[in-house]
Amino acid sequence: MLTWIVNSSIAQTCVGSLGDPVVNNDFGRGAANYGPALINSTTYNFVGTGTPSDGSYTITKTTAGMHVGNWHQIRNHTPNDPDGYMMIVNANDVPGVFYEAEVPVDLCPNTTYEFAAWVINLLTYSGKKPNLTFSILSLNNQPLATPYNTGDITEGSATDWKQYGFLFSTTGNVNRVKIRITNNGPGGNGNDIALDDITFRACGPKLTPSVNLASLTTQHLCEGESKDYSFKVEVEGSTTLQYQWQLNTGNGWNDIPNETGTALSVKFVQALKGTYQYRLAAAEPVNFNTASCRTLSLPITVQVNPLPVPVLPNVATFCVGDQIALNLTAVPGATYLWTGPNSYHSTEPSPVINDAALQMQGLYKVTITSPANCTAEGQTLIQIVPRPVAVVLPVAPICQGNAVQLNASGGTSYSWSPSTGLSDANAANPMATPKLTTTYTVTVSNGACEASAAVTLIVNENATAYAGADKKILEGQQTTLDGVVGDNSNFFWSPAEGLDDPYKLIPIAAPTRDITYTLNAISKFGCSSAADQVLVKVYKTVIVPNSFSPNGDGINDLWNITAIETYANSNVKIMNRYGRLLFESSGYEKPWNGKYKNEDLPSGVYYYVIHLNPELKPLTGSLMLIR
Repeated sequence: MLTWIVNSSIAQTCVGSLGDPVVNNDFGRGAANYGPALINSTTYNFVGTGTPSDGSYTITKTTAGMHVGNWHQIRNHTPNDPDGYMMIVNANDVPGVFYEAEVPVDLCPNTTYEFAAWVINLLTYSGKKPNLTFSILSLNNQPLATPYNTGDITEGSATDWKQYGFLFSTTGNVNRVKIRITNNGPGGNGNDIALDDITFRACGPKLTPSVNLASLTTQHLCEGESKDYSFKVEVEGSTTLQYQWQLNTGNGWNDIPNETGTALSVKFVQALKGTYQYRLAAAEPVNFNTASCRTLSLPITVQVNPLPVPVLPNVATFCVGDQIALNLTAVPGATYLWTGPNSYHSTEPSPVINDAALQMQGLYKVTITSPANCTAEGQTLIQIVPRPVAVVLPVAPICQGNAVQLNASGGTSYSWSPSTGLSDANAANPMATPKLTTTYTVTVSNGACEASAAVTLIVNENATAYAGADKKILEGQQTTLDGVVGDNSNFFWSPAEGLDDPYKLIPIAAPTRDITYTLNAISKFGCSSAADQVLVKVYKTVIVPNSFSPNGDGINDLWNITAIETYANSNVKIMNRYGRLLFESSGYEKPWNGKYKNEDLPSGVYYYVIHLNPELKPLTGSLMLIR
């Protein structure tokens, strides 16, 4: 037999201490904006996405975008749960069940329970107001207590979530029940709500915790610290209660063996970081072994905060004149105090000291205080090293193709740049053979610091000469030699025969014979000389007679061409006025006798074409044959 005692005239939520919920529906959470449908918990239609219409509901994180201007744009109610869902209900014209669930455990006799939920009227204007009834029923839907009615839930702001519910007590035997929330009014033009955090749990005597006789129930320790605590819970209610202290270190609540009073002494010795929560469970002896029958004090929390960890190198080396950077990984919200040689101090997380000097070296210490007032110390030894003095000796100019040794000193290692033309870019004294004038920079290191010096190696060009292309002239003609020499070179032509000035780069040449001229270039810096040759080919002047008389008198019977014998590959052609070829000879060893096919040609004008060689223009003209 189950008997209920309900104070319906002054229905209210629990003013004592509550137990762990046996029903706690916060509608879950997830990455998606919308959650899954309820199973057998409502008579309303489910909408998977978007705004529910009359008679429908959805499970969502937020009403953003739903009936903008007419509905409050809110998020779910569950504290510190941005991914949590809530139930959005758009009321049907016919009143019906918003929500229903079976309590999954047997209820305890002689125990008071709270059935409550958080509700908000979504309307931003004055419309139909939600009116809800909270009911307790048997599993076959028989009322077991006088229902609780919320009355009209008025419009408010987007933060006006309110908890509604009531208390009821059991006597006698205990069995299962179910809870129900019903809509009492029609929908249309209002009666739209958000529902969240529906709970059903035991309500017992008021349990008020304290720590060391103070009401501040959150205590802070630093990692490694030791401290004693005295916890106490004041009980307002039954004098026959049984008690049990519980501890939660992150893996759920567990009973502390043999701690069954209202006071608890806790000793932390070199505390390990973490969160330690303590609470007192209370219930009548007959119900005590059933967890759902217990009521619980608010937890006492001992937060053991981690020590800040100063990460610093044991030793840091800097060069004279550098910045000393005391690099430290910052702890958000922490404060810092640095001390060091010469009364140095700073409150910066990672201070920088300009212009390092030898007297600044020594041990630097830092004290970090975290926001939880936990402190840790660190230190680093700063060494200041004199910077090396880089020395590089000057070098004399060299000629192209020659080598010279570079000489650097002042450190234990060396690096030359550029490395072009060097035998070893990491040697102190490399051999240098650059093709062009080059400035070499050497970086000298003593293992910790560096310095640089530079030297310019001048590379003088070797002399160059170009006498130009070979020339061809006829005897008595002249030509110009096209000489080219490099900068910083003296020059002359040899031999001087036929030249107007052998010291001109572009002289006039009028030789009377074939001759090879040499352009001689001499470096002004004593580098290699150069020479180049050009041939001037001089051809004999050919004299072509304009007439002859092949009449057999022994005088001028042949057409003799003066000096044609000097052109071994000459070609002579004779044609009449109509272009008919009458005579042709290669080499012209036998002069023309005025015949064609052994027949005398008549007197008249004939025409010739004489090819002396491919380099010379052909000679053309006319001749008179006289009989």
